[in-house]
Amino acid sequence: LLLAVLLWAPWRELHGAPLSELSGDQDFQLFLQRNLEFTRKIRGDVAALQRVVCDTLQLCTEDELLLVRQDLDIAQAPLEQCHRRTFQAETCFSQIRAGLRIYHGSLATIRALLPGHAGLVETLQLDMANLSSNIQQQMEDLGLATVTYPTENQDPVPTFSSHFHHQVGGFFILANFQRFLETAYRALRHLTSL
Repeated sequence: LLLAVLLWAPWRELHGAPLSELSGDQDFQLFLQRNLEFTRKIRGDVAALQRVVCDTLQLCTEDELLLVRQDLDIAQAPLEQCHRRTFQAETCFSQIRAGLRIYHGSLATIRALLPGHAGLVETLQLDMANLSSNIQQQMEDLGLATVTYPTENQDPVPTFSSHFHHQVGGFFILANFQRFLETAYRALRHLTSL
């Protein structure tokens, strides 16, 4: 019951209709289904890059790299508004878009690290930009507040003190991004079940 109240209140205030009514909206359901598939594709591409890092750089598990991670300044995009207990659609969508922007810039590290896979990284960045655009459009359609980010990436690309730190940094960027995508996917799937 508390979850229903938490989910209902922000949508009622912003749109004039409870989320349960919106969730039956065919356009909203189509948006959710399309972007669940899109998120699944992006997750697959990130997993493919993680396999390349494992195969070519022999960096495969986080446990063996935790000490090095402490020396790195790797951004981890927050998604606390997308967890079930505190879920708020507007702020969850905004956090997903902000995180996509952060990881979009961070993938320049991966492109530099794996020049032979630049095409996959560029495809991934294009897919991320499209997903962000889809979410922004849906938020506008629902009358939710949106933030438009400048087209140039304002977030600095991580810098590393050594080639090994660059490799480990790339590993953790992909690992963090994969966790981010899993949470975003669960949040979108959660909306389909309301």
